[in-house]
This record gives sequence, structure tokens and C-alpha cells, in this order.
Amino acid sequence: MSRLKNDAEYKKTRAFRFFRWMKGEEDPYLDNVEIQPGVPFQDSRTVNEILLEEQETLEKVYNTASNRWIWRFRRLYNVLSIAFSLALAAVMLYMVAKLPTAGTVDRPVNNEVSKVYIENGIQDTGAVNIVTGMILNYRAFDTFGETCVLFIATTCVMVLLMKEEEKIREDQTLNDRRFEPKNDVILQKVAFVLVPIVFIFGIYVILNGHLSPGGGFSGGAMIGAGMILYVSAYGFDKMQKFFNEHTYKVVKVAALCTYCAVITYYLFMGANDFDNHISLGVPGMIFSSGIILWLNIFVGIEVACTMYAFYALFRRGGL
Repeated sequence: MSRLKNDAEYKKTRAFRFFRWMKGEEDPYLDNVEIQPGVPFQDSRTVNEILLEEQETLEKVYNTASNRWIWRFRRLYNVLSIAFSLALAAVMLYMVAKLPTAGTVDRPVNNEVSKVYIENGIQDTGAVNIVTGMILNYRAFDTFGETCVLFIATTCVMVLLMKEEEKIREDQTLNDRRFEPKNDVILQKVAFVLVPIVFIFGIYVILNGHLSPGGGFSGGAMIGAGMILYVSAYGFDKMQKFFNEHTYKVVKVAALCTYCAVITYYLFMGANDFDNHISLGVPGMIFSSGIILWLNIFVGIEVACTMYAFYALFRRGGL
């Protein structure tokens, strides 16, 4: 089909320019857009001048002569700090002065408290081990505070030392087998025999804490030591197959929250003279002592996780 226009007229049409643009033969913006060279940002000030200006700004902001609010705040802060410290010291000295003399016969801790623990311990707690009955029943809330201290301490260490697992693996200098012989056959053989025994004995100490000396603190320490022995012998790669960062967080938080829920229910019911419906069982049996057995388990989990976390974080910056 022939065109109705000749070549000179057709080249002036939009259709001609459009088809050339589609075929890539012509750039419509070429030579039609003004391009100017970019001007790089330049600061005539030197580095020392910039630092000096920042220093002058800070001095102006914190200059008490020109900023009366800062001057008043600092004076008030100093006065209140001294007043609070003196008041706290006075209260503590007053309370200490009112305490009974140590070693006197009429001191409650030497007669009433110990007498109640010894005479009524089994009846009130169901635990044959009076010490366990005291720290996980009479003073269970205090023990919960100690468990929270372990949790907070581990959290603080994680905030300070925790690194991403990918970053640890990228940095070859942080190899978890760097500071001891790799694949130490003697250590692995010893760990192969001892680790299961340590774990089983630690579990026994936890579950038997209300019947004999032991409990969550000592049993958890044994399990934590077993975990450290295992990771020292076989490395973190094998340890992470069954106990990694996710497992640690779930187990530790679940144990602490469950401990809190149990002791809150127990104290609330007891403070309001309600029946808590928790059976003390038969003293001397494994499933006895009410909540003490379960609290021992929660405390043991917290202690074991804390020991292993401290070792792993200080050694490689991760779990």
C-alpha cells in the first residue's frame, strides 16, 4: 500500500517519529533536554571549624549562665538527691536500731519462727525436707524474687553480648572450637559417659528435693554443668540441634511465668483464707508437698538455663 504523502512530508508527521522511537532509531529527548553538570556539595569550613561550632552549640545549651532552666534543674536535683539519701539512711538506721539483739532468747527468729518451721513444717507443706518446705512454701515469694534475679541477669548479659548467629558464623575467628583441641577423643568419650549420668542425677535431685537434701537450685546447677560439658566436648553445632536460642527463650520464659502464676494463685488463696484445692499428698512420697515439687522443677529449669547461657554468651556471643 502506497503512502498518500511523499517522504519529505511523511518524515514531518508524528507517526514517522513514533515508529522510529519504537524501533529505537531515535531518542526524542536527545539534544532536546538541557543537561548541566552537577555541582558537588562543598563546605568551605574545615573539620576543626565544624567541631568547634558543635562544641559552641553544646556549651550554649548547657551553659547555666544563659539557661536558667538547667541551672534550676541541677540545683533541685542535687538537693533532692541528698535529701532522699539522708531520708533512706535514717529509715534504715531506725529499723536496724529497732531490731532485736542478735542471739537473745526472746528474739522471734530464735524461738517462734524456727519453732513453727520445725514443728509444723511437714503438716503445713507436706515436705519431709524442712529447708525446701521453708524456701518454696513459707518463703516461696522470696524464692520467686531470686529466680527473677537470675532471669534479669541473663537478659542483661544477652543485651550486652548477644550477636546474630549469621554474624558469628561469618567471622571465622569466633569459631566455637578455637580455644580447645578440635575433636578431643578423650573429652568426647568422657562426656559420652558422664553427661547422661549428670543429667539423670540432676533430675533426681530436683524431683527428690522435697524428700531429701537438694532441690531446684542444686539440681539445676548439675544439669547446667552437664550442658556445659557436652558443648565443650562436641561443640555448639550439635548442641543447637536440640537446644538453641529459640528453645532457650521458650523454656526459660515459660518456667518463670508458670512459677509466677502458681505462686500468685497459692498466695492469693491463702491470704484470703480460701481452699486452694492443692493436695499435699502423703509425706515421703514423690508426688507430695503440694506446689513444692513443681516449683522445684521451674527453679531447676531457670538455674540450668542461666548457667548454660552465661557460658555460651561469654564464650561465643550466642546460644
